[in-house]
Amino acid sequence: MTSDKVDSGGPHNSVRATGIKRYFEGVHALDDVSLEIHRHEVVGLIGPNGAGKTTLVNIITGFDFPSAGTIELEGEDITGWSPHRRGRAGLARTFQAAHSFARLTVRENIEVSALGCGARSSEARARAAELMAALGLTAHAETPAAFLPQGEERKLGVARALGTRPRFLLMDEPAAGLNEGEVPELMALIRSVREEHEVGVLLIDHNVALIMGVCDRIHVLDEGHTIASGSPEEIRVNLDVATAYMGRRGSAGANEDG
Repeated sequence: MTSDKVDSGGPHNSVRATGIKRYFEGVHALDDVSLEIHRHEVVGLIGPNGAGKTTLVNIITGFDFPSAGTIELEGEDITGWSPHRRGRAGLARTFQAAHSFARLTVRENIEVSALGCGARSSEARARAAELMAALGLTAHAETPAAFLPQGEERKLGVARALGTRPRFLLMDEPAAGLNEGEVPELMALIRSVREEHEVGVLLIDHNVALIMGVCDRIHVLDEGHTIASGSPEEIRVNLDVATAYMGRRGSAGANEDG
């Protein structure tokens, strides 16, 4: 439960971070952290503020680089690759803050993401129509992104990511700003990403109900170290996790910068 060892599984069906260390001016933001995400599963990444969650996601997606350790995508070392190259290879990301093109319509936003990963115009249009139907966005197809309600804006972020035809999707605080009544719909959306789109998902969020309700496995960081990894049931009763949240830090890692 407290080991940093990577979970067993075939490297050609996973994205794998191994022995990741990241130092910032002598501070160990991450210290020998390993994590693996398989296709067709949702892995939660949780921890108190400053635990290292966002730093790890930035390193996996190429927005930062490790001081030591490697990132592999389906068996290939991608540690030095740019975010764009990783995206074309099947690794996508959503952000806590909206990154859509505000003046473009919902349809155009999805088409742009598909075109950016090499789709032809006709394929991008078909992909946008398919994703809008699947995510309940068809009624907003010609609505500029700037005018979407927050819940629909979250869906657009997922649709844009799925427009790249990823095999793995990293979601950073998708429940931020949503009310509790909107969380079940978000759960259903994440499950559909896993089951219908056959994507492996890494989910960062401070919403306990979401994490416990949708994740197959949960990985817990504290002060740059892995302190637990296991099923939601195992994490719920883990004393090290309870100590990290309640003994020193307080509430789970919402809006953290590392």
